[in-house]
Amino acid sequence: MIERRLQPVCESDLLSFPILTLTGPRQSGKSTLLKSMLSDWRYVNLEEPSVLDFATEDPKGFIKTYSDRVVFDEIQRAPKLLSYIQVEVDRDRRPSRFALTGSHNLSLLQQVSQSLAGRTSIRHLLPFSYFELKNNDWAHDSLEKNLFFGGYPPVYHYPEAATVWFDSYIQTYIERDVRMIRNVNDLSAFRRFVRLCAGRAGQLLDLSGLGADTGISHNTARDWVGVLEAGFITFRLEPYFKNFSKRLIKSPKIYFYDTGILCRLLDIKSPEELELSPFRGAVFENWCVAETLKAYYHQGLQPGLYFWRDQKIEVDMILTLSANKGIAVECKSGVTPASDALNAPNELKRISKDPNFSPVAIFGGDNSQKRSNGDLLSWTDFAKALGKTDLGF
Repeated sequence: MIERRLQPVCESDLLSFPILTLTGPRQSGKSTLLKSMLSDWRYVNLEEPSVLDFATEDPKGFIKTYSDRVVFDEIQRAPKLLSYIQVEVDRDRRPSRFALTGSHNLSLLQQVSQSLAGRTSIRHLLPFSYFELKNNDWAHDSLEKNLFFGGYPPVYHYPEAATVWFDSYIQTYIERDVRMIRNVNDLSAFRRFVRLCAGRAGQLLDLSGLGADTGISHNTARDWVGVLEAGFITFRLEPYFKNFSKRLIKSPKIYFYDTGILCRLLDIKSPEELELSPFRGAVFENWCVAETLKAYYHQGLQPGLYFWRDQKIEVDMILTLSANKGIAVECKSGVTPASDALNAPNELKRISKDPNFSPVAIFGGDNSQKRSNGDLLSWTDFAKALGKTDLGF
């Protein structure tokens, strides 16, 4: 088993909280992590029909049966249990009593915030980061392979069947999980919508355009993006909030949590095909943003991650590491860094009048360079930098 960076964070949480809530995409390794970390706890899978029937028909008796040192897997299947867990925890506030996992984000967290506020820590486990794969000698030997295979654990157990696994994952998500999150009547339109979102990865989220191209209303497009976010398929990157210009772009950008899923939705069939694809730059940028998000979440940190765009310049990522330290990052997939790679980060530094911004450009080749106007980081050195506890490049 690959050592997960989030494990010591979860172990520390259970020393203080009676409940640990661990959310993340299906197949990201949540159950595996908790079974390894809490090997002497009971494990209850709420996706088993008989267990789910017991939990939903007699939740009070269910909690009496499983009242201490127990993992409830896929808690979103039985949301009414949360109120009974609350009552049990209020009766006895000892730490390390329950661990909950869930594959839904917003829907689960709404229930948790209502029922378990102040009683649980909430952590997010995403698919493997490159840092985790590299530390365990599982990382691939080329950029294109790492982008194509993504980070889902099953893909690394059966790499020869990666395409089949991605197809199955996408189909299962659309046909089962979507209906649990929201009643989507036209599944064929939703499939088309998901692929259109993939074609816009790294772009501003244009709900009207997505709706028009899919043949649905603006409101439906907004709801369906919410479905993808609740199922840990996509996330939004918000623009940087300091108003340096009145013409600041205020719309968020859309990204996918995993580039393996993204490549499959784009019908990219191999790492070699990705290398020549017109989507290569977008997939690389998506990988950079998603890897940074993983670095935050897997250290138990709230992401200080944004982008910047006005009428003249765009900076792919802004990391706010502290009140007086930030990094402006440009993502370039080329093997050789372009001569203008650091222009946008330096322009942001100039117009912000903030000397604490460090300009950085990440590129798809080797041999990082420290230049007078900023750092050029190879993709591997970027991933190593994300392994630092302060995320400092």
